[in-house]
Amino acid sequence: MDKTAKRILEEVADLHKIPEGAYNIRLNGESEGRNSTEHIIITNREDGTGINIKILDGTVNESCCIPVVISLSGHEETVRNDFYVGENCDVQIVAGCGIHNCGSENSRHDGLHRFFIGKNSKVRYVEKHYGEKSENSEGGNIMNPSTEITLEEGSTLEMETTQIRGIDSTTRSTKAVIGAGASLVIKERLLTNGTQKAESKIEAELVGDGSSANLISRSVATDNSTISFISNIKGCARCSGHTECDSIIVDNAKILAVPALDAVHPDASLIHEAAIGKIAGEQLIKLETLGLTEKEAEEAIIEGFLK
Repeated sequence: MDKTAKRILEEVADLHKIPEGAYNIRLNGESEGRNSTEHIIITNREDGTGINIKILDGTVNESCCIPVVISLSGHEETVRNDFYVGENCDVQIVAGCGIHNCGSENSRHDGLHRFFIGKNSKVRYVEKHYGEKSENSEGGNIMNPSTEITLEEGSTLEMETTQIRGIDSTTRSTKAVIGAGASLVIKERLLTNGTQKAESKIEAELVGDGSSANLISRSVATDNSTISFISNIKGCARCSGHTECDSIIVDNAKILAVPALDAVHPDASLIHEAAIGKIAGEQLIKLETLGLTEKEAEEAIIEGFLK
């Protein structure tokens, strides 16, 4: 792995060296390293499209890291990873993809992650997407992540997804089926600039009594970029759901927010919120009086908003 690939790996997974515990590092479509542990077992899918991650019952205080790096212009791949989490687990999974495009062709990563989370297990999933280009590179960076989630009774999945810079086009699709007493929390952060386009679609189906979903998206669109956030929570039982989109629009950008609720049970309690606005003038003035330029003040506000 050369210096560029190592730097991208640091960006998407905060890895400065080979991680401890279970990991699978993918570079330009090939395995760069893998390790299983006693409780977390990583194997190739039989069809060769990705990996299976099996986490045994009762696994706690362990982590699994599965980053992807693309450093070749024109490289395109479709990867499918399945996570089988046993019962009574408490684990963290770190994923993410980074692209460095050094040429004139598009580089593209399409990924499907499927989660099957057993009873009373808790999973924290962190995913970061990042892109960059060499000077004078004209190739595009494209990512299309899809996620399918099945939460069994009493389980919890907390997802933190971040796409801050360098991705020219992305369509993000997330679908979840949430069982009795199970909980899904998604916190999404998106930033686009130039002519970039980002679309996020989240569907959560609450099928068990006492299930819950909390879907939160924070986004900033600048220059001539576009962002759309479309969410739908379907309440099919005694449940609670909340979806929220909070966005800042700058320059000539465009933002679309469509939070939807579908209650098909009388005890479904569902709430949605959406807000789109520009940076308040008084915020800029306050920071400028502290010595920041207008651009520096704007960047500081955006950075704080996306934390």
